[in-house]
Amino acid sequence: MVHRTGPTDINVRKLIRKLRKQSRIEQVNIWRDISERLLGPRRQRAEVNVSKINRYTKDGDTVLVPGKVLGAGSINHKVYVAALSFSENARRKIEAAGGKCLTIEELMQMNPRGSNIIIME
Repeated sequence: MVHRTGPTDINVRKLIRKLRKQSRIEQVNIWRDISERLLGPRRQRAEVNVSKINRYTKDGDTVLVPGKVLGAGSINHKVYVAALSFSENARRKIEAAGGKCLTIEELMQMNPRGSNIIIME
């Protein structure tokens, strides 16, 4: 019988605990949903290219990726992107377009209620 242990990275475990706590404090489900998505295996986490972010957002949107942002494609408008991690190329392209790369924790502090956030997988 396989025993599911969850993520082994201590930073991800701490983030999951903070997300659940924020969900209880603010009584919103978005942070609990993200924590559940991060609990799964690493191979099933989201990998989103910059081109997909460009396609489905408009100027000034806030995007949350419960995984990694990759640098394939281009972006031509300013967006705020929060993710577990970024490739160097993706970070460079987002910042060159006037956007900002955030950690999930920083986004949670900026927007504790989780309003107007696009979750992208």
